[in-house]
Amino acid sequence: MAPLRVAVIGGGPGGLYAAALLKRLDPGREITVWERNAPDDTFGFGVVLSDETLGGIEHADPEVYAALQQHFTRWDDIVIGHRDHRHTSGGHGFAALGRKRLLEILHRRCRGLGVDLRFTSEAPPPDELAATHDLVIAADGVHSTTREAYAEVFRPRVTTHRCRYIWLATDFAFDAFRFEIAETEHGVMQLHGYPYARPSPDRHPSTRPSGPQNQFGASTVIIEMREEVWRAAGLADMDTRDSIEACAKIFADVLRGRPLRSNNSAWTTFRTVVNARWSHRNVVLLGDAAHTAHFSIGSGTKLAVEDALALAACLEEQPDLPSALTAYEEERKPVVASTQRAAHASLEWFENIALYLDQPPRQFAFNLLTRSRRVTHDNLRLRDARFTESVERDFGCPPGTPPMFTPFRLRGLTLRNRVVVSPMDMYSAVDGMPGDFHLVHLGARALGGAGLVMTEMVCVSPEGRITLGCTGLYTAAQGEAWRRITDFVHTQAPGTAIGVQLGHSGRKGSTKLMWEGIDEPLPDGNWPLVAASPIPYRPDSQVPRELSRAQLTDIREQFTSAATRAARAGFDLLELHCAHGYLLSGFLSPLTNRRTDAYGGTLDKRLRFPLEVFDAVRAVWPEERPMTVRISATDWAEGGNDAEDAVAIARAFAAHGADAIDVSTGQVVYDEHPEYGRSYQTPYADRIRNTVGVPVIAVGAISSWDDVNSLILAGRTDLCALARPHLYDPHWTLHAAAEQSYDGPAAPWPAPYRAGSRRPQTGRTDAPKPRLTLGA
Repeated sequence: MAPLRVAVIGGGPGGLYAAALLKRLDPGREITVWERNAPDDTFGFGVVLSDETLGGIEHADPEVYAALQQHFTRWDDIVIGHRDHRHTSGGHGFAALGRKRLLEILHRRCRGLGVDLRFTSEAPPPDELAATHDLVIAADGVHSTTREAYAEVFRPRVTTHRCRYIWLATDFAFDAFRFEIAETEHGVMQLHGYPYARPSPDRHPSTRPSGPQNQFGASTVIIEMREEVWRAAGLADMDTRDSIEACAKIFADVLRGRPLRSNNSAWTTFRTVVNARWSHRNVVLLGDAAHTAHFSIGSGTKLAVEDALALAACLEEQPDLPSALTAYEEERKPVVASTQRAAHASLEWFENIALYLDQPPRQFAFNLLTRSRRVTHDNLRLRDARFTESVERDFGCPPGTPPMFTPFRLRGLTLRNRVVVSPMDMYSAVDGMPGDFHLVHLGARALGGAGLVMTEMVCVSPEGRITLGCTGLYTAAQGEAWRRITDFVHTQAPGTAIGVQLGHSGRKGSTKLMWEGIDEPLPDGNWPLVAASPIPYRPDSQVPRELSRAQLTDIREQFTSAATRAARAGFDLLELHCAHGYLLSGFLSPLTNRRTDAYGGTLDKRLRFPLEVFDAVRAVWPEERPMTVRISATDWAEGGNDAEDAVAIARAFAAHGADAIDVSTGQVVYDEHPEYGRSYQTPYADRIRNTVGVPVIAVGAISSWDDVNSLILAGRTDLCALARPHLYDPHWTLHAAAEQSYDGPAAPWPAPYRAGSRRPQTGRTDAPKPRLTLGA
């Protein structure tokens, strides 16, 4: 049965729009909105809505859409100010209006439909409303009392971030979305600004209402900086008015000397809100009560309005309220999670903006524009080809050459492009011997055009294997088998480099093959395990022996012996595996290294053995051939290594001669909590590259050539390693070249395959109709 009595807690855009939609769909509904503030009170200034959101509004309520259209300020350009440079990128298509105007439109619509709006009224307790209404919509904002009342059900997680910011306005309309960077003696400050009210067509005061906003328009201005910068600049010790005046002076140039104005504004820190559940019985969360996303991608009001659209649609489509609320949550949660990931990437970019200040100005601008990974290289090329081409020229891309197809040099090795086939364990060896499977597997990917093809982790001893199917380099016969593979790559795919990754399983050894039970101990035939400390990986795993000093020496010699065989086998590059909880990684993490001797305790001591192994391997590895190190940049677990530790670890290996750091994450402890998502590990590579200054290889859910181009051109990585895409398509790199109409030396098709270098024709696909069409 459809809910007939509906209570809405909170009179913001999301709550009002939900009320209007539900009343429009069923005029017989009794809908009441409680709002603690007066109808003309509002906080903030301008509201940005995307074309996608506006399309949903147009289909659901043409009257509201028409009213919004009359007041929108539209613009296409983003201007980025950085060290006396101004770079403009066009084609972005924003639409904004004043938040007060938006609320007026929604108030009018609600009243016209018969919604009961109760201003300056605290809503009754949610339990009371739930008992007297069929549905309670909690749209009561980031500090939602409803969410807190049912915290044990919703299970909210609120994260406070590192920057202070304040919402302000200025009484003239910017001609673009403005990002301005100020480098002060106290640190970096940034201004985010966009117009939300157009200048009056006739500015003459005799024919227009007085006031600067009517004459010159208006813009939202957000001032943001790290907490420590805010305090060092003395803003924390000033009253709000004085701090606003100080900011106006800092950004006087972009503000044209005009003042900034406040509307009960206050300095605050952004809080990311995530809820495990969004509904409880007949109470449902909407908008900021359910989720928040950082203002730098302009998503708060957009998400709330889209929540209202989805909730209304689900209530119409589903047979009962529980089904409707379940459907609403299932529909909106993935969309919001994706937006929150993008917003978090954007938030972190601005938190760490100081890392990028020394980039060339156009690259800095490109980096800023692509910070959330929502705008990409290809997308930006469609929006503004001229700007994108100028960034490519500065980067050194020859005409018609995408960034991924530019060469990169590591020591004496020049890779013809920036694509790496990431190490992937195949578990298909017998007694450590690579066979025909490995020849075909690695050979196919070498023929597929990547600049560098990496082996799986090749183990330095029988006891150092993860499974019985792991390859090794602990016998001369294994070295000869690997030589067969490297010879094939060098002969049949000239220009492709092949690298070997050396490692030792440590406490994660003696397990089943991946497809038989990943990380599960063998049922029989186990071999003894060794590790930094006697801590099992899983509760049912074997307890490893803590390595003695003598055993550390033996293992170091196993690595050097394997490296010598790798050099003879013809590998072009060697990577030392210090990630994913294997032996060397186990020394680096405080969660797996509890030693009390010289190899445990502080990070410097935990680094000691991995650095000893690195130095020993580097000493026997040919001088002209590069060495890289793979690390887990975070353990994804409380008390484990984090991004700061990763920087220190990378700096230590770089100081010992590592030519690049291959930046992965996790798999160190069994009870980790990774934050998966597209390119989710690349921020760690970015931070290491731009803090330590060492080349990096980014890895982790990088799945498209557009991502590769974007990350490289923005200066967040030097190389991109892809695993699963190369399992799906061994010719991923060549196909990426074909799809970008690139036919150059960085991606040559093997002569027998040239007939396939043109993309096959495909059939027509029709776009789906809008999801949320609620009828006329």
